[in-house]
Amino acid sequence: MNVRIRGIYTTALTELLRDEHDIVSASPPIRERFDEPFPAAVADATVRTTDDRLGIGVAGEPEAVSGLRGRLESIGRDTLAWRAPAPKGAVFAGEVTETLGSGAVVDLGSVDGDRVSGFLPYDRVDGYVDEGDRYRLQVASPAPPWSDRRPTLATDLRVPGGLVELRRDGSGSRGETARMAQLLPVDPAEGWTPRWSPAAEEASLDAMAEALRRVNDRAEALTAAVADADEYPGRIVAPQAGAWLWFGRESRFELDEYRRRVATTMTGHHRTKAADEAASAAVDFVEALCEPAGEFPFGAVTRQFGPVAGDRIAIEHGKPDGRTVTLGRGEVTEVDPDGSITLEREMSGGGTYDALGVERVEGDIATTTFVEGRWWYATVYKGADGERRGTYVNVCTPVEVFPGAVRYVDLHVDVVKGPDGEVRRVDDDELDESVEAGQVSEPLADRAREVAASIENAL
Repeated sequence: MNVRIRGIYTTALTELLRDEHDIVSASPPIRERFDEPFPAAVADATVRTTDDRLGIGVAGEPEAVSGLRGRLESIGRDTLAWRAPAPKGAVFAGEVTETLGSGAVVDLGSVDGDRVSGFLPYDRVDGYVDEGDRYRLQVASPAPPWSDRRPTLATDLRVPGGLVELRRDGSGSRGETARMAQLLPVDPAEGWTPRWSPAAEEASLDAMAEALRRVNDRAEALTAAVADADEYPGRIVAPQAGAWLWFGRESRFELDEYRRRVATTMTGHHRTKAADEAASAAVDFVEALCEPAGEFPFGAVTRQFGPVAGDRIAIEHGKPDGRTVTLGRGEVTEVDPDGSITLEREMSGGGTYDALGVERVEGDIATTTFVEGRWWYATVYKGADGERRGTYVNVCTPVEVFPGAVRYVDLHVDVVKGPDGEVRRVDDDELDESVEAGQVSEPLADRAREVAASIENAL
């Protein structure tokens, strides 16, 4: 298949995929790095780094997306993947459920059993928006399941296509590419206007014609589906399929190895770039000067980009189903350049500590130590008088300590130690259910059980 790749993982993914697939419309730096032309052509699937740099989104033909997802899931044990129920270009019949300051929350119905919602900015709608209003909407900007954003919606219709996008009665492209398109043996679908991308400037007429044929087919299917739609809420049509992949720490270091085959790559290249956008320029500078080797420079990275003692950072607790829950924010009390940080949180009162069965009292202090790359972390709960109230050890994908947050994906099974010294292993059943549901792979689950057993014995 033809694959187009963009973002901080491009070099590594190009090296990983180029023996199996044709990489197309590569950027000039990638063409130079690989010393290959990578011609402009129609992509069966496009791979893009997510805005938060924690993973990638895949969009395109259903078979191509499915094939790429299967291949990329195997990068590392802590690569997790989910289908995209609301990929770019998908059209929904939606109903407004809540109005906010800048836009409205829209119920988009259920897709394969999952409830989907989106965000409709007011400036994309004519007139006043109120709860209960119904619209035909299209996904303009999709959102990965681990983010706190909803897919952004629009009322105008477009058909994505890589080299060319069709817009419903919209303005078209100008310039030499648009003039060349007039020579093509195929016309745009009736009622749609083509808008050619910059990549089309280097494409052949055959490639441009194939791109236009493909978006015409999508436009005709979309038009027919929209004409027949009469049920709210629900998905009307999806011109292309989508998937999301989240890379854990092991996966990022595995991607380093692929990149290292092609270009000078410091240890922790992708880990550092994922941590902070400002770090990208620093990584590029280091790699331009020398050929780094050795261990990931945790101390140097945290000194430069954070966190440092006194910072307040979040604990972003990923779930195997793709969601992310913020467990709270705490103050960094200690940073060890060898790879660990200590975080303290003052707890509010009410309820009990999960699995410990101990009452949560106002003023309790939770002290958590995170070690970069470790498959678990421990939280010790103490009362205001210093009395230990219990220890909770969370088993997860390898921890990554980023400037504003600690990130990982929870693997369900945990180990707790009560104030009386009793040690218990909990939530094995939830891990088993997650494996059965296809959310956690068997190798990843085996690793989680192995880690839990080791901690249980140690405690």
